[in-house]
Amino acid sequence: MSSAPNVSDVSGVTPDGAAWLASASDAVRSFGCERPDAPVVLPCGVVFDVVSVPAIFGRRMLDRLWEEGPGSGPVAEYRGRILLFGAVGTAQRLPALLKWEEWGAHGGRTDGVPPLLCHGAGDAVTVPAPSGPARSDTGSPARWLVAPDSRSPWLPGPEVLLWAAVRAARAAVRISIFPPADRDANVYDVSRRR
Repeated sequence: MSSAPNVSDVSGVTPDGAAWLASASDAVRSFGCERPDAPVVLPCGVVFDVVSVPAIFGRRMLDRLWEEGPGSGPVAEYRGRILLFGAVGTAQRLPALLKWEEWGAHGGRTDGVPPLLCHGAGDAVTVPAPSGPARSDTGSPARWLVAPDSRSPWLPGPEVLLWAAVRAARAAVRISIFPPADRDANVYDVSRRR
């Protein structure tokens, strides 16, 4: 079982992690050099894919990955969303796996779960500054929750991210064995008998 990273200690991307992110494109070789406090747009599908999830659900997924699973690759928070970096091909394969799991289908196993946005070949994502926590132009935190720290970080594949999403969805749904109360029913107090 892996130990979850301490989110409050993340100060930024290491030089090796910055080199890995920059390797996604020849156009981004100077990742963070000119303005280390500015977010950067990176292409997906060459070095990594990204799964973008609403913040609360994304934190639940991240908790599952670290508490019950193999851990995660780099993870960022930007504009109210969690960006989970995955292996190349994840963006293409994950939607099919989600459909197979009846993701979001009425009455499906994961009804009511927010959509996961998968970014792969031909897409680009904006990631937080390499230097550490900041605010995006919307005022929400822009920071690395799990900063890249090597030139070849481990990246989860679509099956691992599916597992985390399903676990997070199940943890968020409370199941009751009692039917919902009928609000129009007449209720009598039978505790006071004559």
